[in-house]
Amino acid sequence: MSLWVDATAGASGDMLLGALVGAGVPVEVLQGAVDAVSPEPVALRVERVHRAGLGATRCHVEVADSATHRTWHDVRRLLAAADLDEAVRERATRVFARLATAEGAVHDHSPDDVAFHEVGALDAIADVVGVCAGVAHLLGVHGGPVVVSPVAVGSGRVGAAHGSLPVPVPAVVELLRGVPSYAGPAGAPPAELCTPTGAALLVGLADDWGPQPAMAVAAVGVGAGGRDPATHANVVRVLAGTAHAPGAPGGGQDPQELVVEANVDDLDPRLWPGVLAALLAAGAADAWLSPITMKKGRPAHTLSVLVRPALAERVRDVVFAQTSTIGLREHAVTKRALERAVAAVEVDGVQVRVKVSRHRGRVVTAQPEWDDVAAVAQATGRPARDVLAEAQAAARSLVE
Repeated sequence: MSLWVDATAGASGDMLLGALVGAGVPVEVLQGAVDAVSPEPVALRVERVHRAGLGATRCHVEVADSATHRTWHDVRRLLAAADLDEAVRERATRVFARLATAEGAVHDHSPDDVAFHEVGALDAIADVVGVCAGVAHLLGVHGGPVVVSPVAVGSGRVGAAHGSLPVPVPAVVELLRGVPSYAGPAGAPPAELCTPTGAALLVGLADDWGPQPAMAVAAVGVGAGGRDPATHANVVRVLAGTAHAPGAPGGGQDPQELVVEANVDDLDPRLWPGVLAALLAAGAADAWLSPITMKKGRPAHTLSVLVRPALAERVRDVVFAQTSTIGLREHAVTKRALERAVAAVEVDGVQVRVKVSRHRGRVVTAQPEWDDVAAVAQATGRPARDVLAEAQAAARSLVE
């Protein structure tokens, strides 16, 4: 299954939630994911509405007033501890990380320390986690590409905690670097059409940007925003279906990613861990080093980065900024991934998460999460290798 997100009238978290429900995702799927993360009650309420004459689904995120202050560091801990499908956790973490990085850049603070206007709020947690769970439900076990249209951002000014800000607001501008965007529908009154949470979700979900790809549409969802201007339908549309190669009806198309590489022979090796961390924070699916020998017998490394095409420019920026390379080579690859889920075993009365992978419905690997193993070892004083061996033995029961 593949998705096309039509953001030509803008996007927000609640609009995307409504579109996913309209496309057939049970609201219980979204609510269950939100309940797993939110430390306080959050309710999703769905209703049918009309926008410029079009029927649409409006999803209200209802939260009680809360004075609790949360940073990206706090939200990351909530996501790590939540009982979520691993694909949903990874996508939600990626979306929040992008939003945190953008806010940090705008306010000139570390992403972990910045005081967010929306990220720490319960409604934003519901938006991000709910949308990620809904997309995972629509894409299914094997997943597929997500393509997003050019994004309407709006115009004029909007009131914010820092006073009147230009539209698009600074965080949206930062999030949509390298992404096709424009002011919005012709004749639309000045207004904010794309929120920071909406922009972060679009960037975090997109494998590519552009018009609807060749696909056999199976489901359509129309999610409504709160306003109903006379100039256009204030909605986000989600089309779900089977991707097809143009000119080849019935032929499938595998999602592709890029491998971006560079040979580097003059970088202080102490810098490499920071480079790899920065690449992952920029959206890379993976980043690694391979030792090589270059001309004149010089030892060196090949830096390789696996990334979705939509995020390749961010990766290029990191490589050029943080390494000494003066050029890159790139090639497309097809990625095949096993179905993944997270289970848990107990060691010394403490839960250790286990990554479980299946092939054709059969469990083929069950690998304990190292961070949990290390935490148990630190708490109990036992050697980490003993804790790991016990967790692996317990995990074998998931395979057998």
